Amino acid sequence: MPRNAGGELRDHLERRGFEVREAAEEWAAASLLSAPGIDVVVVAEGLPAAAARDLLKRFGGEGGPAFIMICRPGDLVERVLALELGAADVVESPVNARELAARIGGLLARLGKAAPELAIFENATVDLKAALVMHRSGEEEQLSPGQIGLLRLFLARPRKVLTRDDIIAAAPAESADAFDRSIDSRIVRLRRKLDTESIVTIRGAGYRFDPPADFRE
Repeated sequence: MPRNAGGELRDHLERRGFEVREAAEEWAAASLLSAPGIDVVVVAEGLPAAAARDLLKRFGGEGGPAFIMICRPGDLVERVLALELGAADVVESPVNARELAARIGGLLARLGKAAPELAIFENATVDLKAALVMHRSGEEEQLSPGQIGLLRLFLARPRKVLTRDDIIAAAPAESADAFDRSIDSRIVRLRRKLDTESIVTIRGAGYRFDPPADFRE
């Protein structure tokens, strides 16, 4: 990621599972891009426009990494030039970390790289690979390995009742001394973190995941 991405942006991308490399100057960016292993390049607006275009011309194109150019708001000329020179995407500043992560993930998917695993609920989106809950408010929460296992179990069997035995067998609790009576509390904590009512209790039978109307995975 040529030019300093900022701590908050870098931290969000790393939590989402991206390996982030940074370069603060054009020469350092050129050195970084000369090495293999770079899939997507984000060029921030702090880099002079001519230098940003030079990096795009030198390292973009067929066989090169996909470039995302960050431009000043309303700078139509720079947006058009970037696209004409082969940029895969252009984003206006200020940059939203979640939006940028989504654009990077989309480019990687189109390049045949690993696509993000997202589950979209009523009020939150879950990045299953990163075990990260991203609320509509902008707040983020981590899910524990046990919570991710439990969520994946429900996602794999929508609209089917799962008994306590099903859950214990497929998504065991993280504590060795947690028994059947802990299932209720695990479900409550997962619902609270996801801010969802889609995991329902079927009295006397178990639990069922009823995907919300606008649910996407």
